Amino acid sequence: MGKVIAVANQKGGVGKTTTCVNLAASLAATKRKVLLIDLDPQGNATMGSGVDKYSVENTAYELLVEEKSFDEIVYRDTAGKYDLIAGNGDVTAAEIKLMEFFAREIRLRNALAPIKDDYDFIFIDCPPSLNMLTVNAMSAADSILVPMQCEYYALEGLTALMDTISKLASMVNPGLSIEGILRTMYDPRNRLANDVSDQLKQHFGDKVYRTVIPRNVRLAEAPSFGAPAMYYDKSSAGAKAYLALAGEIIRRAEQHSKLEQA
Repeated sequence: MGKVIAVANQKGGVGKTTTCVNLAASLAATKRKVLLIDLDPQGNATMGSGVDKYSVENTAYELLVEEKSFDEIVYRDTAGKYDLIAGNGDVTAAEIKLMEFFAREIRLRNALAPIKDDYDFIFIDCPPSLNMLTVNAMSAADSILVPMQCEYYALEGLTALMDTISKLASMVNPGLSIEGILRTMYDPRNRLANDVSDQLKQHFGDKVYRTVIPRNVRLAEAPSFGAPAMYYDKSSAGAKAYLALAGEIIRRAEQHSKLEQA
């Protein structure tokens, strides 16, 4: 059974799209079937997947609003070897159109229901704000992966996100939980980063991934070449970190599956 993970943080610039693209590629490299949904109107995950957001015919708009069939809108030939539902400026229009629909909060959940089990993992790249697109992502998700920088303002943003998740769980998605908290752009030489990291581990325990994503030039360069870091420079620290994260997520999923069977 496929697992739907929304990658979300109301604070921008924390590495959501970088995480979506590189984690999807890393899991696909382990022979997992992966789908990435770009719900951000900026379309950065689409471009980072090697798909031109300006020339795509179908995007998440067609999935949410026009209810086109999945096969009509999915892109199967991406640089990361995963499937993609693209995003661009049209997705902004989807947010406006969604306001006209009944049960607008669960449009994405309903759209994914027929194909969910065709994948091992489905990642949703959320916009950096709490809007109807993010609500749809969280309503469709089994869990939320939260990328965050280890700095003071990020802690405040995390508190607000936890409040949002709690409210959504009570209203539209009772099973929603935190998949994990990922420390991004991490510099171990920074004392504040280490302090915040310790606070995260004290408060969230094993929800904090052991893997940390370092500040890495190759991670920043890869999107301009339309490829995940592992295909741009597989020996880079960033590429290796996301492969390690993929391994950690697979192990957690297997442990969870064993516990459920027991």
